[in-house]
This record gives sequence, C-alpha cells and structure tokens, in this order.
Amino acid sequence: MKPHPTPALPRKLGEVADPRSAIREKALGLGFDAVGFAKATLAPTAREGLAGFLAAGYHGDMGWMVEKADRRGDPRVLWPGARSVVVLGLNYGPPSDPLADRPSSEAGEISVYARNRDYHDSIKKRLKALARWMAEAFGTEVMVFVDTAPVMEKPLAQAAGIGWQGKHTNLVSRELGSWLFLGEVLTTLDLEPGPAEEDHCGACRRCLDACPTDAFPAPYRLDARRCISYLTIEHKGPIPRDLRPLMGNRIYGCDDCLAVCPWNKFARATSEAGFRQRPELASPPLAELAELDDAGFRRLFAGSPIKRIGRARFLRNVLTAIGNSGRPELLTAAVARLDDEDELVRGAAVWAVARLTQPHQLREFAAARIARESSPAVVEEWAFVLADERMSA
Repeated sequence: MKPHPTPALPRKLGEVADPRSAIREKALGLGFDAVGFAKATLAPTAREGLAGFLAAGYHGDMGWMVEKADRRGDPRVLWPGARSVVVLGLNYGPPSDPLADRPSSEAGEISVYARNRDYHDSIKKRLKALARWMAEAFGTEVMVFVDTAPVMEKPLAQAAGIGWQGKHTNLVSRELGSWLFLGEVLTTLDLEPGPAEEDHCGACRRCLDACPTDAFPAPYRLDARRCISYLTIEHKGPIPRDLRPLMGNRIYGCDDCLAVCPWNKFARATSEAGFRQRPELASPPLAELAELDDAGFRRLFAGSPIKRIGRARFLRNVLTAIGNSGRPELLTAAVARLDDEDELVRGAAVWAVARLTQPHQLREFAAARIARESSPAVVEEWAFVLADERMSA
C-alpha cells in the first residue's frame, strides 16, 4: 500500500496526559489484538541481517527487496519526519491445529491465513481509522503501512514488545502464538518505546526441523528460494525440479514452521468474521481446482489473497500437488492441462503426468505434443521427464 501523510489538525499533544495509553485504548477499540510502540529506527543488527539476506541471494525473485533496501533498513529514509512507530497486531488464529487437520493427498492444502478474505483490506481500514484519530487528537502527521510497503515489520514489532522473531524468522507472541498480522502507523509524535520483547526460543528448533524443503540454512536465517510459501506465491516461473517432490499437496503457502511452535499453546482462534475460514478452502479437491478457467478462478477466490497470484501460478501449484499425490485417478485432470493455453501450466502438467503414468503412455502423450509445442520451457520439461526413468518408474 502506498503511504500518504494524513493532514494534521492544530491541536496540542499536551491535551492528552498519556498519549500511549490513549492510542492503545483506541487501537484495541478498533479491534486490534496487540499494540506496541517503537522508535522510527532499526537496530544495526536488523540492517545487517537484511544486507546479508540480500547478498546471499535468499530473496530469489523478489527484486523489489533490493530496490527498496535502503528504505526497509531505515524508516527515516522512507519518511524523514517519522519519530515513532505504533505497531499493531491482528490475530488470525485458526480454530484448530492445521497440522492435525491436514487434508489427504487428493485435496490441496492452503495456508490458514488465505482461507478467508484478504487481510490487507481488514488491517488497512483499521490503520487508517487509527491514523485519522491520531491526527485529530494529537496534531501529528502519520503514515500507515501493511506488509506491501518497504518496512521491516518484525524487528519493529520486537522493539515494540509485541513478540520476537523466532528461529523461523517469523514473529512469535507469548500471548497469541504465531498467528499475527502486522501493520504500522508512523508518526511525528515522540513516544516512549517498548519495552522490547526478548527471544524466548531457547534450545527449541522444532520450526527448523519441520520445514519440508530445508529452507533454513541456520537458525534465524531463511533462504526464501527454498520456502514453500515463496515458491507457491512469490515465485513466477516453474518450481525447481528438486523441490517439487518435497512440497506435497501444499498449493498456497505453508504453515508447518508456524504450526509446530510450542508457544501456540497460548494461541486462540480469531473472532474476526473476515478471518474465519471458508469451508470450501479447507481441503479443496485437486481435480476440481485443475479444471478452473480464468473466470472460475476469479469467482472462487474473489476477495481472497490467492486471487493476486493469478490462475497460471495457482494451477502450477495444483499440478505439482497432483504429481505428488500418487493417485492415478488424478491423471485425467493432469492430462487435460497438457494443452492449456498458458505455458507455465503446460510445463507443470508435463511433470504431473510423468509422475502418474507409465513410460509407454508418457511417450504417447509426448509424441502428440512436442512437435507443436511453441514454448522452449515446456519442450525442456518434456525432455527432462522422458530422459529421467525415475519419473515414470
């Protein structure tokens, strides 16, 4: 979301005896579940961590992280007038353990945050309402941010005392576990920060061990290029072949490292109507998802964050799950996508078909299509599966 300064009204800060308490009360009244305060600066360790992440190439396709690194590393580069940050958290806790409710292999697994309406809309409205109120109450200028803006939310949230960045690099709260959406209001007010939250991970490494693709080269370090959330959401091209078999039936995001955190014993199910899970997205049949055309995709995911990745990337994910399913009855759904209009979908279909069919059938499918295939990437997929006996063993 592009930030905009909110016009300040000519009132005096001294009219409110305790601005932090007043802001906290207003934010909680708007429905936020956590409120904290931080200075509009980041510790050198946060900036160094970002620089190391980018230098290692862990950001993958997310070139915008490099382009906006100076602003991400220092809120005052983003807005020189900022003095303080009000950090807000909104609980999206699922009704039960998502790992215990994992769907069977003929259905897709969608991250719990995406089984409901797009959280950006809910947070943005409340942030703007809080910002307008702050401008009127304190005569301050403000900017509001959600995670589409170049702000390092999690280090700010830790400095504000909302939680700490766990070994999986996500925020963990002692009161709400791992299920928090974050947003920020930058302000010209000079507010007392913190106190900052300490790291409570101790010797635990459940999140690191739970990762299906081994995306953590070390505690507190994430290689996004191996992360299923990145691969299914941010990555635009074919999923790397060595990672496809590790993804199982996860078709949008991955909750494993979040869900295994022992601090989730303090989590509670969200009371937000907009965050309550849509039953049809809890375990959607892969065969039905593979049949979606563009209009059907848009209808099914209207108002959902999934809509933002588009049909092609979503069907790429679905076909990867079909290939991992081990269910021959899903072969028909995969074969139908060999002739899809989108090359990303066709390439994923080639891999899925190869995983579910016999060698002679695979050669027949290939012979009927390679000669007329216009995409070098899809031709390469055909060459790979035909050369790899393990794909059709």
